[in-house]
Amino acid sequence: MRHTLGSLLVVVLLATGLAAAVPGAAAAAAPVTAAPTLPTSPFGDPPGANDFSCKPTAARPSPVILVHGTGGDRRSLLERLSRSVKDAGFCVFSLDYGNRGLNDIAASAAELKTFVDRVRAATGAAKVSFVGHSQGGMMPRYYIKFLGGAAVVDDLVGLAPSNHGTAITAGELNPISLLVGWACPACVHQGTGSAFLRHLNAGDETPGDVSYTSVTTRYDEVVVPHTSGYLAAGPNTTNVTLQAQCPFEPTEHLFIPVSTPAISITLDALTRPGPARASFQPRCL
Repeated sequence: MRHTLGSLLVVVLLATGLAAAVPGAAAAAAPVTAAPTLPTSPFGDPPGANDFSCKPTAARPSPVILVHGTGGDRRSLLERLSRSVKDAGFCVFSLDYGNRGLNDIAASAAELKTFVDRVRAATGAAKVSFVGHSQGGMMPRYYIKFLGGAAVVDDLVGLAPSNHGTAITAGELNPISLLVGWACPACVHQGTGSAFLRHLNAGDETPGDVSYTSVTTRYDEVVVPHTSGYLAAGPNTTNVTLQAQCPFEPTEHLFIPVSTPAISITLDALTRPGPARASFQPRCL
């Protein structure tokens, strides 16, 4: 399965016409040169998102920013999630970043910071929350830990987040990493044990007064093993695997943002103090 996925990843990257890029260095280094700019979704924003005239309510004071994963954009796979969060009473926003998330992750986190500043200025909100898929569940942690985000983030919900990377692209001599690194520095950064992840996860994995919820699926074929999405245990951290509450849930990595139980857990996290409840029973159908 890992070799099949790796081959598929290479084919997809080549099919998009990506040109050479310099592989990412350690997180503390300057951002690497990116591949040529790729188009994002021609369909615009997800339903209900990016209304910069939206004003948070007392019941829902923190706007929610959706953060796509590697190869994604601000809309694709996020439509149902956006609609559900909007229907729950939140102002919802979504951004494109990092050339579809392929670029240096530290640089993408800087783009996220700029977007957060724009959302807070428009809405008057003191804090924002994030719901991120894959890289989008991990990358905001760089913003929180190193770019001042700890003071302005309420919740971070990661759906199949790559918090501790994937064994698929682990190791400097991994053939998959060698093949895709020139086109996707973020792919190499997300390899288990990468310099980027060692830097990110050193010391406190969950800094600040932020509530962290990580949602994984046993059938994840990208973040391998799926438990590498978990964060260090703590009073403001909940780690949950979908199949623990919904044994017949078939969702894998790509479609977790449209999963009914994943959205249910997300809303539990966003609508209460602290992270999602470990005991929470989500809707399974």
